[in-house]
Amino acid sequence: MKVDYIIVGLGLAGLAFSRELDKNNKTYVIFDDSSQNSSLVAGGMYNPIILKRFTPVWEAKNQLAIALPFYKELEEQFHNKYDYKIDIYRIFKSVEEQNNWFIACDHPQLNEYLSSEIIHEKFEGIKADFGFGRIAGTGRIATNELLSDYKKYLQKKKVLKTESFDYAQLQIFDSSVSYKNITASKVVFCEGFGLEKNPFFNTLPMNAAKGEVLTIHSSKLKVDFLIKAPVFVLPLENNTFRVGATFNWIDKTLLPTEEGKNELLEKLNSFITVPYEVIEHKAGIRPTIKDRRPLVGKHTKYQNLAILNGLGTRGVMIAPLAAKMLYNNLENNLEINSEYAVSRFY
Repeated sequence: MKVDYIIVGLGLAGLAFSRELDKNNKTYVIFDDSSQNSSLVAGGMYNPIILKRFTPVWEAKNQLAIALPFYKELEEQFHNKYDYKIDIYRIFKSVEEQNNWFIACDHPQLNEYLSSEIIHEKFEGIKADFGFGRIAGTGRIATNELLSDYKKYLQKKKVLKTESFDYAQLQIFDSSVSYKNITASKVVFCEGFGLEKNPFFNTLPMNAAKGEVLTIHSSKLKVDFLIKAPVFVLPLENNTFRVGATFNWIDKTLLPTEEGKNELLEKLNSFITVPYEVIEHKAGIRPTIKDRRPLVGKHTKYQNLAILNGLGTRGVMIAPLAAKMLYNNLENNLEINSEYAVSRFY
């Protein structure tokens, strides 16, 4: 079997890169053993504002300019909805936070998203003594549904191998690679936290963070916006809500913990006052780099091996643009933006 590319990993990074290959009529095969599931437990939110400090998210405007049309195309291709527009209501903890909000509203990179009017409306079951600040132009990508549909598409094309990738069986030549019965021009590794086992890239400074999320059901909580407080509360459907997320830099297992659940519930109970039921508890590992930037580019020695990783908590925003950069670098020798490029660590 001969293809242009082997892709290892099918989270948002692997999906986005394979889309670039499809658009450019390149052939590929994807290996995915479902061992890394950060995309499946992510909230899937895209938001250009850092809500803790009311500052702009790095590269947000450029990322969203590529990401939003990207998800629109996927919706049209698969006749399904993935992009749900939803405002964020940030609960203020003090008058000082209100004042900081007003200052942020005058920032040229923020004023198109932030409403300068403080919302004092009372919503049943939500404690917000100092009101809310509203952020518009935000939304949620339904990553579970998207990845499920995309896997079916790949299976129909017969290009998805649901098995682990055995690095020992990869043979690297000057202008090609060989893996078992497959010959390809290049390999792109999109493994998330699986990077730690990759002998070609595992020296890169990844410090992965485990995240845990809950799904709750409450017939009393009636909101059509995301609530941001000590944790986020994201409305889904049928009176269910996603609650998250924890950050654990020590535990690298994929198992949900009582400690993580209790942390989420304690924070949730600090501002939610209506009854609810926990109906699901999940965990995943976020591939996070020390400078909070992705890893995009070629191996120092093997120019036919490349990486697309380290998307962190903003994968739905970063993945489409990073994948485009990597494709243009590998195929057209265009330079990767230095803040994305893996070469900053070489």
